[in-house]
Amino acid sequence: MPTPAEFARRRRQLMRMVGPEGLVIVPAAEEKIRNGDSAFPFRQDSDFLYLTGFEEPEALLVLAPGRKQAQSLLFCRQRDTDRERWDGPRMGLDSARSELGMDDAYPFSDIDEIVPGLMEGRERIHYAVGRNGGFDQRVVGWLNELRKRRRGVEAPEELISLEHALHDMRLFKSRGELTRLRRAARISARAISRAMGICRPGLNESDLHAELVHEYQRNRCPAAYQPIVAGGENALILHYVTNSKPLDAGDLVLIDAGCEVEGYAADISRTFPVSGTFSGPQKALYEIVLAAQAEAIDQVRPGKPWEEFHRAAVQVLCQGLVDEGLLGGNLDEELATESWKRFYMHKTGHWLGLDVHDVGDYTVDGHSRMLEKGMVLTVEPGLYIRNEADIPEAFRGIGIRIEDDVVVTDGDPEVLTSDVPRQTADIESLMAG
Repeated sequence: MPTPAEFARRRRQLMRMVGPEGLVIVPAAEEKIRNGDSAFPFRQDSDFLYLTGFEEPEALLVLAPGRKQAQSLLFCRQRDTDRERWDGPRMGLDSARSELGMDDAYPFSDIDEIVPGLMEGRERIHYAVGRNGGFDQRVVGWLNELRKRRRGVEAPEELISLEHALHDMRLFKSRGELTRLRRAARISARAISRAMGICRPGLNESDLHAELVHEYQRNRCPAAYQPIVAGGENALILHYVTNSKPLDAGDLVLIDAGCEVEGYAADISRTFPVSGTFSGPQKALYEIVLAAQAEAIDQVRPGKPWEEFHRAAVQVLCQGLVDEGLLGGNLDEELATESWKRFYMHKTGHWLGLDVHDVGDYTVDGHSRMLEKGMVLTVEPGLYIRNEADIPEAFRGIGIRIEDDVVVTDGDPEVLTSDVPRQTADIESLMAG
C-alpha cells in the first residue's frame, strides 16, 4: 500500500483543484449482503481507497480546503472489543490519524451532527452523485437542513460531480501505482500460464478457473473481476462467466482474467487450443488478431490519439478478414461500410488501474484524448465468427481475443503482461511441456 504521505499528497492535490470555496465528500463502499446474514467480500470504493488507503466500511472522507483546524477529516467506526471479536480488528480514530495521515478523525455515527457545519460558508459541494442513492439523500438532507434551519449562514448553492477532477488524477499512475500494476500483471500471467499448462480434452472450464484462483490466492490476491473461461462457441459470448462446460478436443478456449494487488488490477486475455495444437483455420485467424494487437500496441505512445490504436487494429483485422474470404470486398470498401463489426464489435482497449475498466475521459472537447506518459491501458483486439450459413465451415464457432496491459512511457510502450505466451509456437510449446 502507498505510504500515508502519498495519500496526503493526493488529498492536497485534489483540494488545490477544488479551491477554498469547495467541500469534498467521499463515502466508503457499503457492505453488501449475499444472502441471509452472509455478506459478499468487501471491496472498498476506488475513489475512497485512492484518497485514504482505508479499507473498512462505514466511513466518510471530507476535505475542507483552507479550514484552519483540520482539512482532511475521516469519519470511521470506533474500536469495539465485542464486535472485533466477531468481525476482526478495526483501525479506530487514533490510528486513523496516525497511520493514514488524517488531520482529524471522528466517529462515523457523528456525521449527521458534524458534516452540515463543515458545509457552512462553502459555495460548492463536490460529490459523486448517483453512485449511492441512500447517501445522495443524506447529502441533500444536510444541504436542506443548512438552508432551512441556519438563518444567516451561507449554504452551498452548487452540488458538483467529483469525478472530473478526481478521475483525471487517477488516470496518471505514480511510480508506486505502476509497481502494483506490474505485480498484478506477473501473478495474473502465471495464473493463465498454469491454466494453459494443464489444459486438455475432457477437463471442464471450471478446472481452468480453479487454476487461476489457486495462483491468485497463494499470492494473497483477490480476482479483479469474475474470470471468463470460455471453451468453443462460448468464446463468442463476450461476458461469458458460467465457466462450467466441458472442454472438447479441437476447440479453442478463451480466458479473460486478472487479479488485484492492493486494489490495482491486471486484465489479460489469451486464446489457446484445448488439444494443444492450433488447426489451420484457427491459426490463420489467431495470427490476424496477433498482428492487429502488435500494430495497435505500437501506437501506444505519447501524443497519439486514444482512437489511433483502435484504428490500427481494425485496419489489420479487416485486411485479414478480406484475405480469408470472410469479407467479400476490398479493404477500403469494407472499412467504409464497417462490415468488420459483424466479427469485431468492441473497442480495442480501456483504461486500467484501481478499476478494471478504469476511470478517465476518452475524449476531450469532442476530440480523442492524446496519450500521455503514465497512462495505463489494455490492448485487446479479437475476432468472433458465429456459426452462420454464409460463413465458411472451417471458421464457424471460433472466438479469439488477445489482451495485454500497456503503459505509456517516454518511448516504446511497456507491456506489463508479456510473461504469458502470445505466439502460437510458444503456446503450443508450453502446452506440450
